[in-house]
Amino acid sequence: MNILDHTYENQFGEILELIKSTRQRVLKTVNTALIDLNWNIGKFISENCAHNNWGESTVEKMSKFIIEKEPDIKGFSPQNLWRMKQFYETYFQDEILAPLVREISWSNNLLILSRTKDSNEKEFYIRLPIKESYSKRELERQLESGFYERTMLSGKSISPALKEIHPNINNVFKDNYVLEFLNLPHKYSEKEFQKAIISNLKDFILEFGKDFSFLGEEYPIQVGNEDYYMDLLFFHRELQCLVAIELKIGAFKPEYLGKMEFYLEALDRKLKKNHENPSVGIILCKTKDKNVVEISLSRSLSPTLISDYQTKLIDKELLSLKLKEFFDTEDERSN
Repeated sequence: MNILDHTYENQFGEILELIKSTRQRVLKTVNTALIDLNWNIGKFISENCAHNNWGESTVEKMSKFIIEKEPDIKGFSPQNLWRMKQFYETYFQDEILAPLVREISWSNNLLILSRTKDSNEKEFYIRLPIKESYSKRELERQLESGFYERTMLSGKSISPALKEIHPNINNVFKDNYVLEFLNLPHKYSEKEFQKAIISNLKDFILEFGKDFSFLGEEYPIQVGNEDYYMDLLFFHRELQCLVAIELKIGAFKPEYLGKMEFYLEALDRKLKKNHENPSVGIILCKTKDKNVVEISLSRSLSPTLISDYQTKLIDKELLSLKLKEFFDTEDERSN
């Protein structure tokens, strides 16, 4: 008898969900306990360094004592003990971040601690794995790609219709995507671009956001007697809508918008379910002229976003410099 039979799934599915949710709660409880432990050890070391003149030699003796007494326990080297001290001293006065750090793993906390500069950037990257359930590798990739800087600098090329349907759209889509994992050659066709995305779909969804569920490539939809094919079709769980993505290896052109409007209307009439929101389109181009984009979108009734992409990681120092210039300009405007 096949236990995966549909009948048994209906009968026992509730128990399976109960097992999964309980396991998640247990893991969360264990993680919180670990963060609390490291926090309290960091506090203990910090206070003794401040009041009892503890230094490297004392912390090293503490590490040896723990390892000798409990040789099976890992993670209490002198370097790790100093990280616990740094962790505590970084957050203990921060009423917003202190509770949040307990919601992510210790490995993710260490990444954020070592790779970020200020509390705003730290908060951004702490909230990211809370929302997206990022592993260490996934979070590291977002740090390397300058996700924070790109988000802060992003001037979304969004149609008025899209803003009206989804007021919080700025928190979902990006103005610029980094697709270095595709390993594209210097020259490539749109077909090669599409195939590279399909071959690296997990990383593509990581860059776009984990709420994207892939439905198909060259997705067919019939209108009249003709079949039309969308490059990529996704469903977005948070927005509860279909998302069509058109891939372009050159600069954005105004005529691309008319084609996308046609696709979205066809999706809404033929594929969208009654409880779902209107379909959304992303035109992903190699480059775009902001003036051309602004004029093209100004009277468009289509819920469309026009984004560009990079095929190599952007220099983080350059991004940080641009972000500093941006904040300096904002400060001048407010004064």
